[in-house]
Amino acid sequence: MRVYLPATTSVLRTLVDDGVLPGPHTAFAVTPQLRDFYELSDAEADTEELEYAALLAAARASLRLLDIDPMAIRRRVVLAADVPDAAVTPLDDPDTDRGAVRVEADIAVQDVASAHIDGPDAEDDVRAAVNVVLEADLGSEDAQFVVDQAEGHELAWYARQEIGPALDLL
Repeated sequence: MRVYLPATTSVLRTLVDDGVLPGPHTAFAVTPQLRDFYELSDAEADTEELEYAALLAAARASLRLLDIDPMAIRRRVVLAADVPDAAVTPLDDPDTDRGAVRVEADIAVQDVASAHIDGPDAEDDVRAAVNVVLEADLGSEDAQFVVDQAEGHELAWYARQEIGPALDLL
């Protein structure tokens, strides 16, 4: 199953240096709850759209991780990884995002298909969003506006073999 793991540049460094991110992990995937929310029934035709929604949810979660990782560069990071279906359990909790899953397995560098990382032009907006993301989660419209500014930036795509060099350029 393809999962989208929220991360930070610190997490990327661990993945590159150690070759593995020990489980368990909270990630995002195309779950029945996500599919139901978007009311899409044609799984084949809509998978790409649903995967993009899961990726965006992971990017939002990356903001929350940045809030607790002061050493990380202020850029959202999402890892797209393929893990065994048996290692993934949907989180059926009304307080979690749709598509949230628990991944019990370690995620090795060879499991990662790609990394999605904000460009340098997003850093100021991401920094501002990190400061208010929890307020946005609690319903503040002003905070949500700030988070929307960061979420307006597209994440750049890097293949697995490009992650180390991309990280070195940050």
